[in-house]
Amino acid sequence: MTPPKTKTNGSDENTLAGFKNTRLMSHTISIHITDHKGVTTSIDAKIGKTLMEVASAKNISGIAADCGGLMTCATCHVLVQEPFASQLRPPDAEELAMLAFTAEASRPNSRLSCQITLSEDLDGLAVKLPSTQY
Repeated sequence: MTPPKTKTNGSDENTLAGFKNTRLMSHTISIHITDHKGVTTSIDAKIGKTLMEVASAKNISGIAADCGGLMTCATCHVLVQEPFASQLRPPDAEELAMLAFTAEASRPNSRLSCQITLSEDLDGLAVKLPSTQY
């Protein structure tokens, strides 16, 4: 027995274009950024971008990102909350060197947001911002 054929008009999600658009839209994750006063801002972020890029594009106050992600400053310092802090790859020697120059003393969960590339595994990522980047 042959299954019945389904007729589409090309405008629903059964079409290839609809499928591609749905897949592209699903390539975002949620990020939660808490400032030093305890106010949390939740944003949608594209997978593949860095946390610094997304925060800068969304005008998040508290991430200065003076060098634009070149890792020549420490003005995108964030404190990554668990369980995400332990899921990230450890900082390399260059990032550790820059973390030594943060305005607020770095902690074990300190990272430069320009070095955090967003992936599906980081959906729900929660970070806290230091009281100052300068």
